[in-house]
Amino acid sequence: MIEIKGLKKQFGETVACDIPEFTVNDGDILGLVGNNGAGKTTLFRLLLDLLKADEGSVNYILPSTDGEEQGTEAINPSESEAWKQYVGAYIDEGFLIDFLTPEEYFAFLGKVSGMKQNEVDERIAQFERFANGEVFGQKKLIRNLSAGNKMKVGIISTLFRHPKTVILDEPFNFLDPTSQLVLKHLLKDYAEETGSTILISSHNLQHTIDISTRIALLEHGHIIRDLPNSERSANDELQAYFGAE
Repeated sequence: MIEIKGLKKQFGETVACDIPEFTVNDGDILGLVGNNGAGKTTLFRLLLDLLKADEGSVNYILPSTDGEEQGTEAINPSESEAWKQYVGAYIDEGFLIDFLTPEEYFAFLGKVSGMKQNEVDERIAQFERFANGEVFGQKKLIRNLSAGNKMKVGIISTLFRHPKTVILDEPFNFLDPTSQLVLKHLLKDYAEETGSTILISSHNLQHTIDISTRIALLEHGHIIRDLPNSERSANDELQAYFGAE
């Protein structure tokens, strides 16, 4: 669970985020939608402590680390790094180590996560359909991959450690139509199998509606609508908002 309270961020006179109160529940697949400048990426960067808020707080409600006592505790990412073992995220290419090949990169991720190489190989094999023979075995550095294949590396690296919270910014960008469809199934299956919480932002409204159980509509840093999306129930309201009707 993620709790947001009084969260504000401005760049000069521009309000990038102003959210009085918002909760992302365990198991949500939350889609963030909005036009350019709505504040989607800013919100993600605040959640990941990549930006410092002007006011307010973000708290991850995570399993307690207080001795043997079972329960949960609120962890502010600006005050502790304990949340990082539970959260996987990909915002842009800056998250990758681009002078490695994908194989070297995942070997490194496995090493820092305490995995043996056979465990790394098993995890990678789970994404074989999504990689589609275009990421691994190419003898290319990540920097020399196409934009779409870099995106695949970023998404796979996000899910690689089986995090309980997944944050993906514009994950459908640069992917071909087949890979977009595979990604939708991949994320929905991951959420169903693990009970994890997934947050995605996307300019692709239909993909977001297809995958999300809940949709937050942002405008100038404000969440102006919080829509349930059972059986694509948010579609008509979102189509009307974006002028598609």
